[in-house]
Amino acid sequence: MTQARVLFAGTPEFALASLMALTDAGIVPLAVLTQPDRPAGRGKRLTASPVKRFALELGIEVLQPPTLKDPEAVARIAVFEPDILVVAAYGLILPQSVLDIPSRACVNVHASLLPRWRGAAPIQAAILAGDAETGISLMAVTAGLDSGPVYVKEALAIGGEETAGELHDRLATLGGELLVRHFDAIVNGTLEAIEQDESRATYAGKISKQDAQLDWARPAEELHRQVRAYNPVPGAFFLLDDMPIKCWSAGIVAGAAGTPGDVLSAGRDGIVIACGRDALRLDRLQRPGKRPVTAGEFAGSVAMTGRRLG
Repeated sequence: MTQARVLFAGTPEFALASLMALTDAGIVPLAVLTQPDRPAGRGKRLTASPVKRFALELGIEVLQPPTLKDPEAVARIAVFEPDILVVAAYGLILPQSVLDIPSRACVNVHASLLPRWRGAAPIQAAILAGDAETGISLMAVTAGLDSGPVYVKEALAIGGEETAGELHDRLATLGGELLVRHFDAIVNGTLEAIEQDESRATYAGKISKQDAQLDWARPAEELHRQVRAYNPVPGAFFLLDDMPIKCWSAGIVAGAAGTPGDVLSAGRDGIVIACGRDALRLDRLQRPGKRPVTAGEFAGSVAMTGRRLG
């Protein structure tokens, strides 16, 4: 591999896959940038990011500026005189003052086939839209939102039952592989980055908890995608007597009909809810503070037959 002075910026598990791929290939960053420790878990204890924990294990210096608008933070980064800055799900916008620091390149590992699904939640957006495929793009970072020219991209087919969590893991692995495969060419300037077609750009905004609520007036196919897209976070849900019930797994019952929200059947084979078109079979559910159970177990403890859900 080409010898280069590398900085890495990333925070969650998706970013960790790229960092591990680099270090496995003998490319050890001089330092990593990652988000400040955040409260997590029931106890809300301050918790280091996956990238920070891994970096500390390897003795890599960790920088955690709360903002990159601070000139002191930018100056601290510039001290390393990097040739390349590798970014993967970092979580902070990189100002031009930071983009100007690397002498050769600033590359981002993005989980979509750009220009489709720029933004914060491209994996979920691809599932929600019913896309047949998604993938990884290695993009030159610019001041715009995921709008920089693309070095290379590689597609993955999306499984018909695949959840966002499962697709995330496959994309994270591919991202690391693609990064290492093309690292030398990016650093050496022999891989040309091609400008994106702005007319084809789509955007995947941040996800709110309310986005995950199931609306029975919509087609079952769309709700099925919603269940998959919001597994594991934040979890698709519906209200039962004002209690939010999360649905972790579901299926489509084609041809089933009724008033949207009607419980058509409830038993060991699942709980079938009429939708705007077809019906949704709920397979795995979870009440607040309880463990996930099969829909059959749920129906055995909660009267569902004949009900209409709001």
